[in-house]
Amino acid sequence: MPDAPLRRWLLGLGPLLLLGLLLLAFFRFGPAGVFRKAFPPVEELTIERITLPAAGRVEVVAVNGGPEAVTVAQVLVDDAAWSHEVLGDRTIPRLGRRTIRIPYPWVEGEPLVVKLVTSTGLTFAADVPVATQTPAPDVRYVATFALLGIYAGVIPVFLGLLWLPFLRALRRETVDFFLALTVGLLAFLGIDALVEAIETARRVPGAFQGGGLVVIGVLAAAFGIQAVGSARRTAGTSPGLWLAKLIALGIGLHNLGEGLAIGGAYATGEIALGTSLVVGFLLHNTTEGLGIVSPLAGERPGLGQLVQLGLLAGVPTVVGAWIGGFSASPVATTLFFALGAGAIGQVVVNLWRLLGTVPGAAGGLVPRTAAGFVAGMLVMYATGLLVPA
Repeated sequence: MPDAPLRRWLLGLGPLLLLGLLLLAFFRFGPAGVFRKAFPPVEELTIERITLPAAGRVEVVAVNGGPEAVTVAQVLVDDAAWSHEVLGDRTIPRLGRRTIRIPYPWVEGEPLVVKLVTSTGLTFAADVPVATQTPAPDVRYVATFALLGIYAGVIPVFLGLLWLPFLRALRRETVDFFLALTVGLLAFLGIDALVEAIETARRVPGAFQGGGLVVIGVLAAAFGIQAVGSARRTAGTSPGLWLAKLIALGIGLHNLGEGLAIGGAYATGEIALGTSLVVGFLLHNTTEGLGIVSPLAGERPGLGQLVQLGLLAGVPTVVGAWIGGFSASPVATTLFFALGAGAIGQVVVNLWRLLGTVPGAAGGLVPRTAAGFVAGMLVMYATGLLVPA
């Protein structure tokens, strides 16, 4: 007789083994085979990324997100059939990925349309709005994208932290207003990140379940922030400083998505859009520093602690710019935006609980806090008008 632990494992794995046998019987002997023979295969192919690594060369990354294997039979560039090389087998299995190299004399500044034709005649297309050489991950471009992230995310957050002396000089009632304003700022950022996640999920190959990625990212970040917050009791950190760290972490995850947008715009040659994004996010993100230091109005954190808060919120913009510039994908972008939305949502809950300790406030909602919340939303809306859609 097997010992007790082994017996428990066998009892737990038994139903899974039977389930596997049932699925095998369904696909090999059941009705699925009849329908496979009666209907044509369902094909789905997503062109995840088009890069122009050098003059006269185009590289396409295609992902099979459908239920069936897909065979790439032909490649069209600007509606003309073109010679090409598939790195690997032409038949792409489900969840498989292939890189296709095309020797094509693209013209700087002109649009480019690539179409993949499968063996069944279906066509899947994607375009490059402005043809320009894709940045390579060398020292020059790594430093350039880092500088873009610093301008858009790091510097604005540190500028916002300079409001701490101003907050210290205010009365408690006015500080409550700014705490509520912070809730409004973060609520706007959280909703914005969730909308971005849902929009990018539409570009995720079907098999990767973009909607599921959004749910996983939001809940994982929310529960993770809650777990980190629960550790404060053993961390020896003051409530205000710990809440400021949570706010900085949530904002940092959101800024990761902003960096992705900046890096992606410059990598695809949309220089005007990228520049507008940097300027818009610079103005937009300065208010985030105010949100970080609002819980610290009654405390005196050290310079090192303030620097840590600024880096925690701002540096992810740099990381996002690198990812967006060199290897962005709809799956990663969706997940990052969802993580930002979930983290900020949980921080909003924690901050609202702090407002609930306001004397005489029913759950933290009094006229001054209500006004602060609305003001925070309006501030983010107004600065968001400066960011191109």
